[in-house]
Amino acid sequence: MTVNTPYRAIFCDLRTDRTIDILPLRDVTVDDYIGKPGSLSGTVPVPDAAMAVRVRRIEEGRTSVYLQRGDDLWWGGIVWTSTLQSDDHGVITLGIQAATFESYAGRRMIRAPKPEYDPTYRLSFPPAGQAHSDQLEIVRGLWADLQTSLPGGDIGVTYGSEVSQPPQYRTVTYRDGDETVYLDAIDALAAMENGFEHYISVYTDPTTRARVRRLRLGSPKIKTGFTDLVLDRPGSILAYSFPRDATRGGTTARARGASVNANQASESRPLASTVASADNLIGQAGYPRIDLSSDHNDITDTATLDAFARAELAAATGAVVIPELTIRLDDLVPTALLGRTARVRITDEWWSEGLDARYRIVGVKVDPAQRGRPDTADLYLEEA
Repeated sequence: MTVNTPYRAIFCDLRTDRTIDILPLRDVTVDDYIGKPGSLSGTVPVPDAAMAVRVRRIEEGRTSVYLQRGDDLWWGGIVWTSTLQSDDHGVITLGIQAATFESYAGRRMIRAPKPEYDPTYRLSFPPAGQAHSDQLEIVRGLWADLQTSLPGGDIGVTYGSEVSQPPQYRTVTYRDGDETVYLDAIDALAAMENGFEHYISVYTDPTTRARVRRLRLGSPKIKTGFTDLVLDRPGSILAYSFPRDATRGGTTARARGASVNANQASESRPLASTVASADNLIGQAGYPRIDLSSDHNDITDTATLDAFARAELAAATGAVVIPELTIRLDDLVPTALLGRTARVRITDEWWSEGLDARYRIVGVKVDPAQRGRPDTADLYLEEA
């Protein structure tokens, strides 16, 4: 990373968020997504013994890192792995790989709040005495349990009070000993019909100037901002790609569940949903049947499997298209891009009559300026 880069790498204690050091970071790549952890990789140069003392304070699994551009936080997450290297010239570097704070939920399992195995323990929603739980309330409950049920689990993720519109009530139970990963439990809820989206945003509180890790939820979609981000080519769009992939899509879907066998003498077979079918494509538009299938080994209810099949078909009907834009980062591009609607206007040989369409940004990959190359960002889109 060049000396005059607008980016800073701030390393902190994961649990307390106390700043450990601000270190140079070269060859940075960073991405973030709705619904799955993003990643950061980079290299910390170690030119002398004094820098080595500072860099040794980075501890995998307990150090967080923020990438700050100007006064704004663009990315935050946990350092999970590092690689110390010395080349044939004696140049020492530490390569780091980090993932956004959602990844912590992927390293924690739902267990009873005590060391001993408790076969009677249940983490249930709705909890006892409550008539029902909206799906977003359950997600907050899972994060609350993750951070407060056992010592050492609080990493300072905060949350709001969003409710699905209309409310989507769910009934789920998790048992001690099943070793259910918190992130898997959240993703399974999100994948249900009329589900939701989630990710953890990082920003600086405008009043206290403290760094904030905030769980963002949206049902059915996360929407950011009230005005479209206008992107033009020629203009701020440097390159684009519109891949269409029929191998990832389909026109029918079936979901399979747990194996249920009341007769020990017969073969055990999994439950299966009714086949969901895109009849408008097959019967009216002339598309062939292309089958999708998924497994949900902990589901024992056929109605839930039917809902999974419908949701999976809705997400991947026909060919899957994930447009990608490469844009120039400048002061007009806001920090909070995930969930924002972009109005894309392209005029070139392919779009001779001009493309003018609205998309929602569901993923971002930032390439900081280095070696004379300007700041750029790859935006991953879906139809708004």
